[in-house]
Amino acid sequence: MADPISLFVALTFLLAGLVKGVIGLGLPTVAMGLLAVAMPPADAAALLIVPSLVTNVWQMLAGGHLARIARRLWSMMLGVCVGTVAGGGLLTSASTHLAAAALGAALALYAALGLLSLRWTVRGGAERWLSPVIGAVTGLITAATGVFVIPAVPYLQAIGLDKEELVQALGLSFTVSTLALAATLAHAQAFPAALAAASLLALLPAVLGMVAGQWARARLREDTFRRVFFAGLLALGAYLMVRALR
Repeated sequence: MADPISLFVALTFLLAGLVKGVIGLGLPTVAMGLLAVAMPPADAAALLIVPSLVTNVWQMLAGGHLARIARRLWSMMLGVCVGTVAGGGLLTSASTHLAAAALGAALALYAALGLLSLRWTVRGGAERWLSPVIGAVTGLITAATGVFVIPAVPYLQAIGLDKEELVQALGLSFTVSTLALAATLAHAQAFPAALAAASLLALLPAVLGMVAGQWARARLREDTFRRVFFAGLLALGAYLMVRALR
């Protein structure tokens, strides 16, 4: 990669890691949104694989609830895999401007939900059939945009997990989504050795950013940071949509 692009990628993952360190999510969302300004979404998704996988495995394993969460959410995780495979090729076969527009729409929707602080509750009886549906829809959106927060994040917030369980559940969901996306990109021959090596290098700024974010989390008002984050994400999503559809 050319030096200016390398610097842009490094700064993007530093910022994305910082966001994840402060609020516990947002690395793939921020990285995909910013990288898509400078490159095709499929290449951005390929660069995301290693930093996303490592940071999410780290988050998934940081706690003692993983086995119980996995038993509860296995059908959702299966749905993520099925949906991503079913949508395989959407990110790579669609024209670049349509993929960028879809990514912008996903970012804007996620940001709007965050700004509105919408919350709902899923009753236990509905969870059995809703979990695989949510997983499948998340997988399809992942395959089309490289972003795997909608509708997985709002759903996990709605099923009554406590704070520590929610953090681990998000880590599990994002890990499965990352692996499914990586398999889909590899099958479409969109994850060549050069991009894999660049993705590995992007891990360093992502981890540095995440550590810095965790340090800052104890010193910042999280609510204020979240509002600024979601407002910026909404503007970025709108920009990507406008630019792609011009």
